[in-house]
Amino acid sequence: MKSSGIGGQAVLEGIMMKNGDKYAVAVRKPDQEIALEIQEYPGITKGRRWMDIPFLRGIFRFVDSLVLGMKCLTYSASFYDEEEEQKPEKKSFLERHLTAEQLDKLMMTVAVVAAIALSIGIFMVLPVAAANLFRHVTDSSFLIALLEGVIRMVIFISYVALIALMKDIKRTYMYHGAEHKCINCIEHGLPLNVENVRKSSKEHKRCGTSFLLLVMVISILVFMFLRIDNIWLRMLSRVLLVPFIAGVAYEFIRLAGSSENCVVNALSRPGLWLQGLTTKEPEDDMIEVAIRAVEAVFDWKAYEAEEFGLAFPEEKQIAEAAP
Repeated sequence: MKSSGIGGQAVLEGIMMKNGDKYAVAVRKPDQEIALEIQEYPGITKGRRWMDIPFLRGIFRFVDSLVLGMKCLTYSASFYDEEEEQKPEKKSFLERHLTAEQLDKLMMTVAVVAAIALSIGIFMVLPVAAANLFRHVTDSSFLIALLEGVIRMVIFISYVALIALMKDIKRTYMYHGAEHKCINCIEHGLPLNVENVRKSSKEHKRCGTSFLLLVMVISILVFMFLRIDNIWLRMLSRVLLVPFIAGVAYEFIRLAGSSENCVVNALSRPGLWLQGLTTKEPEDDMIEVAIRAVEAVFDWKAYEAEEFGLAFPEEKQIAEAAP
């Protein structure tokens, strides 16, 4: 396995693939045609060296992924909006005073902030309050912290498992599988086609699912040794330490994606197991969408020729015909 550096995300009936600043979203439209949008997204860290410091960069990369992910989801959903005859409605205050682009940016910012706040509330603050209910059973801070971690992990895994039962999410998880399979196909030196993608693994060490699980595990370890008696200060500490924990998790995921070290592989295994819930085997038409997204931003033939020494017939013929 040789890391290609490309990454992606499943969207509604499609795939987003990103390579450097360039990304592409391929969506299977209701008429079965594939819509493709290619854009650039440098992110908030571009040109800011202090944002690329190890253990700090993971925080900003995570925010970037949320912003871009939300944007791509909105694009894919636009093909599936129900066409309804609506009476002309009076424009809102924001619509009257902001341009469409400004309104989109505002809504995107609100959505990202709300998503982060809700996630911290459910997965970080709620377990503290729940564990604190057992104070009358034990006065051991260590046991309470351990119980808090168990509650946090149960909430997280239950959430992942429950949303997997939703029909639309199940299809999105199939596209998620197609995304991973394409990247694994390339990074293991196989020509990118439906047959090779289908037989590639649907788990990948650089997956966001592994990142989130790692955040949960690291938080358990950190909070078990952070003794704060006041419940409100304890909740505040969980919120304030989220960036640090995310930064550590990001560095490990970054390392795991380009390493075959046996220790790194062993530590990555739980994340790959959890991906059994968030990735499903895709259909061939989903793989076609994923391939379209990859080829729009990444020259996989040049990559495999350089990294694995592979030669493809058309490139070989061109080389032989050259003077």
